[in-house]
Amino acid sequence: MATIDITEANFNETVEGNDIVFVDFWADWCGPCKQFAPVYDKVSDEYQDIVFAKVDTEAQQGLAAAAGITSIPTLMAFREQVLVFSQPGALNATQFSGLVEAVKGLDMKAVHEQLAAQEREAQAGSDAAGQS
Repeated sequence: MATIDITEANFNETVEGNDIVFVDFWADWCGPCKQFAPVYDKVSDEYQDIVFAKVDTEAQQGLAAAAGITSIPTLMAFREQVLVFSQPGALNATQFSGLVEAVKGLDMKAVHEQLAAQEREAQAGSDAAGQS
């Protein structure tokens, strides 16, 4: 699958409407971004069932800020609308393919259970703080 450009207008729709979404935050002036771009494109061609999106941080400054981007390139991976990976820096093709396989292989039932447990703990903590 070819990469797609996403913006503030379609970011949520893209993440919510697809099982796995990788997002490359980049800028035209960024040397490492330019080095990573062909790797990102090549790997995207190998996985037709995954969405590979790109965010131009210069054109989409609000989206980059909302995503907490402080260094580029930054690569994020979403699975079932959950952010499962976020890391600045360029990867080589072997590393990136390995990451794609790792995200595909995640036990999302366990991930959702872990998130639910964290929410319960946070809620219990805020309830206890409110009672003091």
